[in-house]
Amino acid sequence: MTDTPDTARAPRELWWGALASGPVAIGAFGVADIPRASHAAQWGFLATMTYGHGKTLSAILFWTGVATMVFCWMRVGRRLLAGDDQSRSAVPPTLRHMRLAALGWAAPLMVTVPIYSRDVYAYLAQAAVFRAGFNPYTDGPVHYPGPLLDSMAQVWAATTAPYGPAFVALMRGVVQLTGDHVILGVLVVRLVLLPGLLLSLWAIPRLARHFGASPQTGLWLAILNPLILIHVVGGPHVELLMMGVLVAGVTLVVTRRHLTGLVVLGLAVSIKITAGVAIPFVVWIWLAHLRDDRAQSDPDASAVALWRLGWRPVVGVFAATVLIPVAVFAFWTTVTGLGMGWLNGLSWADRIINWLTVPTLVGHVVTWVAAPFVALNLQPVLGVTRLIGEAALALILVWMWWRGRGGERIAMTSLLWAMFAVLLLEPSSLPWYYTWVLVLAAAVTLPNSARAWIIGAAVVGLIVFQPDDSIVLYKPVELLLAFTLGALAGWSLRHPDPLRLGSAARWVWSDSASRPTDVADADAAPVR
Repeated sequence: MTDTPDTARAPRELWWGALASGPVAIGAFGVADIPRASHAAQWGFLATMTYGHGKTLSAILFWTGVATMVFCWMRVGRRLLAGDDQSRSAVPPTLRHMRLAALGWAAPLMVTVPIYSRDVYAYLAQAAVFRAGFNPYTDGPVHYPGPLLDSMAQVWAATTAPYGPAFVALMRGVVQLTGDHVILGVLVVRLVLLPGLLLSLWAIPRLARHFGASPQTGLWLAILNPLILIHVVGGPHVELLMMGVLVAGVTLVVTRRHLTGLVVLGLAVSIKITAGVAIPFVVWIWLAHLRDDRAQSDPDASAVALWRLGWRPVVGVFAATVLIPVAVFAFWTTVTGLGMGWLNGLSWADRIINWLTVPTLVGHVVTWVAAPFVALNLQPVLGVTRLIGEAALALILVWMWWRGRGGERIAMTSLLWAMFAVLLLEPSSLPWYYTWVLVLAAAVTLPNSARAWIIGAAVVGLIVFQPDDSIVLYKPVELLLAFTLGALAGWSLRHPDPLRLGSAARWVWSDSASRPTDVADADAAPVR
């Protein structure tokens, strides 16, 4: 990408995207997940936005804002593509512009009601259970009735917390401060998760530069993405904090601050266990650095096997990679005093059924194909397909880890594929889970086709998951609309004005502009 001076004016799409985030935040009060039985939420005009004409107006505001954010995001991506092409004169946004835009787009979403999910209410309800003297790893929110329990999705009322001890401790601190006040609790949760966004804005450009990729494209892909911003900030979701800590830890490791990076990655695992997928790859990255150091003193060392480094450095790297994250996790476990009960909560993910993962999709296909011949219940079929998926995932993770021994860059790409395999083969997946991959994808230069697919997938995800926490994944009309608009958005990245609306407008405008001249000429013509 060509360098752009920081004094250059920010592209107007960045400003329009920030403005569009406002209608999304306002419209959410009528179409999103407003707290249940909350007198504050029903105060003034807010109540009128949840029904009748108020709800209709809210929907118009919300979806207009979402569409505008997607349009601006796609246009920024097009500018970045033009900046990659040295033969084109388009001026891409600077890194400073991208960072400020991310904060500007996120700001209105910090003060709205939860959008697309009721998970934040579950965070608070689980923490309230902890505050009341129960164990959130063995006792569900149903043990503490009140407005927090009323506002969360009731399917999770009896389930236990699946999150790491650090996150549980943070949420305990939130409810200690806000009590049972739902709205105040949601706002404070967003503030607690906000460092994840700031860490991402710090780490992603550094990770991209280290591997020779575009820092602006990395931020465009993972942070300015409306699907990610609206879900993790507007949601909000624990992924907002976890993704920042994860990418910061990986960035520290690849920039040779291995011990500090492992401490940060240990914190990421203490927030959500999925971050642990990244830790084994630290071994190969660290050993690659040792090989590079040896190569500087001995030109032939780069061609020798890893074992030629000596057993002490290799054992030391393996030991540090295991012991440091374990120590960090043990610290947070001791702080909460809850033990390893978080393992109980991991099994609750099986309750989520959607075809966004391969095992669930295969289960649906099997039951559908067999329907004319035998009535198969989906649950037993899912038990088989998900078991096969878990076995395949285990093999892929081992394969990707072993593949990563080829060097730092190979280890990084192997980590990306490993995270992507988790998303595809775990029992269930949700849109905000893709932050795990997108923040790390800044390390690679994706082909244009992959960027177009990401745009299309983001549009589909914003439609099939509705702002009121419902889904339309199994409604053919809505699904067709989502895929059509997603394909159009993805195609637009490389093909401006795919519907030729601009050409049609210019034709109409020029045609109408010519009519007064024609009339004037006719009036001026002599009558014969």
